[in-house]
Amino acid sequence: MSDTPTQDMSFEAAMKELESVVSKLERGDVELEASIKLYERGAELKKHCEKKLAEAQEKVAAITLDSDGNPAGLTPVEGL
Repeated sequence: MSDTPTQDMSFEAAMKELESVVSKLERGDVELEASIKLYERGAELKKHCEKKLAEAQEKVAAITLDSDGNPAGLTPVEGL
């Protein structure tokens, strides 16, 4: 488990660590206190990944198309 703050992680790094956390928890060979810490870290990572995905979806939604359906530019998205 990494000590890197989730806000400093890329989506890919957070997802990779989240997969590792889930794998460890599914095996069930981790002591209770460690399981609790893993679960808490997993919850943080999940929230971070969801935030990153939402940001990406907003950016994709902002792409405008011309009359032929080709990308023509970006529409400014508030809050980004």
